[in-house]
Order: sequence, then C-alpha cells, then structure tokens
Amino acid sequence: MCNLRAMADPKSDPLPEPDRLEGAPHPRATRVLYGHADQQADFLRAQVSGRLHHAWMLTGPKGVGKATLAWRLARFLLATPPGDGGMFAAPASATLDIPDTNPVARRLLQGSEPRHFLLRRGPNDKETALSQVISVDEVRKMKSFFALSAADGGPRTAIIDSLDEMNTAAANALLKLLEEPPAHVTFFLIAHQPARLLPTIRSRCREVRLMPLGSQDLSDALTQAGGAVAPEDPQALAELSGGSVGEAFRLANLDGLKLYAALVRLFATLPRLDRPQALALADLAGARGAAETFDLLVTLIDLFLARLARSGVTGQPPAEAAPGETQLLVRLAPVPLAARAWAELAQSLAARARRGKAVNLDPAALLMDMLLKVDETAGSLAQR
Repeated sequence: MCNLRAMADPKSDPLPEPDRLEGAPHPRATRVLYGHADQQADFLRAQVSGRLHHAWMLTGPKGVGKATLAWRLARFLLATPPGDGGMFAAPASATLDIPDTNPVARRLLQGSEPRHFLLRRGPNDKETALSQVISVDEVRKMKSFFALSAADGGPRTAIIDSLDEMNTAAANALLKLLEEPPAHVTFFLIAHQPARLLPTIRSRCREVRLMPLGSQDLSDALTQAGGAVAPEDPQALAELSGGSVGEAFRLANLDGLKLYAALVRLFATLPRLDRPQALALADLAGARGAAETFDLLVTLIDLFLARLARSGVTGQPPAEAAPGETQLLVRLAPVPLAARAWAELAQSLAARARRGKAVNLDPAALLMDMLLKVDETAGSLAQR
C-alpha cells in the first residue's frame, strides 16, 4: 500500500508541499547533504552494530538539513538488505550513499515506495488549502499504514515533518505509537524546537542534534538548492542565516544582504534617524507584492537588535555582517544596561509586528513605526 496522499507527486498535487521550501528542491530530491558528518557516522555505526533505535529525533534550527538527513537515512535503510551476520552476509556499509539508479531511491523520489510513510500537514477540511497543523487523523493514517504487513517483510520507515506542527491530539496519538512501535519500523522525527515537545515523546527517541552550517558548507548547499551560485559574502550570509540553508536561500533570493546593509547604514544615523532613508525602506516594504520583503525586513530588524543586545552583554561583537556594523554595535550597546534596553525593544517590536499583521495594518506604516521606536530607544540611551 502506498502513502499516496502524503507522497503525492508535486507536479500533480494542486496544493504546495508543506515540507518544501518554495523555489528549492524537496528534501527527498536533495542528493548531497553538506555538513553533519559525525551525525551520519553515528547512525551508520548503530545500524552496523545491530543497535538501531526505533525512533530518531532530528533537532536543530530550521533549514540546517534535518529533513534532508531524514530522507537520506530512510533511503539507506530501505535500500540496504539486513544482514544475518553469517559467513555469507553482505559486507557492512561504509557510507549512507545510495545510487540514484537504486529501485528504492527511484520509488522514494516518485512517492511510490510501499514501505515508507511521510507524515506532514494535509489539506484542510474543504481541501482548498493546507491545514495549519498535523491532525490526529493524519497520525491514524500512519498507524493504519503500518498495521499492514510489508510485502517482503523488510524494514519500513516513517518521516514526521515536523513535530512542532502537531496539535495535542496528534502528539498523544504519536506517543502511543512510539510506546508500542510496529515491528521493523524506524521513525525519523523532525523537531525545530524540541524543548516545547511532550517530554514523554522525547524520552522515547534518540536525539540527533544538527548544528548550524559553516560558511563553505552553507554556500555549497545553497548552490545545490538553486540559490545564488556565488554569494557575494559567504561569511555574512552564514552570520545572518544562522547557518540555516533555508534562511540563506530566502536571504539570497530577496537580496537580504543588501537589505541588512541598508539597515546598518540607516541605524548608523541614530539617535537622529535619517528620515528619507527610513521612508525609502518603508516604501520598499509597502510596495504591491512585497509581502516577503516586508517579512524579511522585520526579521532583519529583530536580528540586528539581537546582535546588538548580545554585543552589549558579552562585550564581543559578532562577526561583521555588513560594512560598519561592528563599530555601530559597540557605539549603540557599550554596556550591559544598554543591551537590556535593546533586548526589551526587540520583544516589543516583535509583538507589534504580529499584531499589525493580524489586523492588516499598512506594511509601510508599520515598518516606519518600528524604525521610529528604534530611534526613540537610541535617543533615550544617549541621554543616560
């Protein structure tokens, strides 16, 4: 039995795939995983030794390769015949690589592998859009899927992408499945914020934490995903993206480095904000069809304030992500007291942005208001 709805061919499915970054290949089609060599080696040792845990929780920031690793591990398990340890057993694998010509690799890519289930957000009740959460019905489909016997009795796999999107009922249903797992099934659970999950789910999984990518791995992964072939400043991209391929892809496609540099130039005029520069950014965010640019600018303002607060607390500015940023961070947050003010402002602005979007405030006016609040805080600190 194939998981047809969950594994629908993206070319024939009118709804977007919830686990795919727009403009980039789906993780199942990403053939090379950059970075995370130690994590892959640990899994391979567990498989070779016969001590393979039934549930692996892949954690770390969004976009660092958790889904790509999950598909890589599932592909390896399904395409690697289990050995009996006897004299004529196949030699232990030295790599997780599976050729594209392998039948399992082809079936996974096409969404027709009968021993694999993908659990992710499905369509809403009217099937007009994707649901905002993974519902308990989707978990029940997975349970029913594994209640059927595999055709050849071999290993089976499931990818849950992601645990963060499960509602309470779905999480409780998954917990019951993990407590009494089906035979020969290995679960790969993706979690962006594991601290928010049910402790009982975490306790039944072996956690594999993926760290942010370095600048070279990030640049290579971005090229593979279809982003900028040669980022102008790989180090700056790594800084602003937090080592996340997904965020780097967004930054590259929306000229994020240039936008951040423009913010740094604007904030260099604090505490006397250059109004023409500020209005130009606000107009850019408020232009028709610029919703993504507005969201990115809000993210970059929050990121600048976070870097500012961290610089003030530690006394060590992060690696410069735009010309003049280091000098600016030192000037605006020379002491921990200033860092606290910037951190509080970041929380306040994030809440204002959420409320503004919820009531459909004009993006240009909302962004201008945020910039004026930054100017106000800078003025207050300058008078102390």
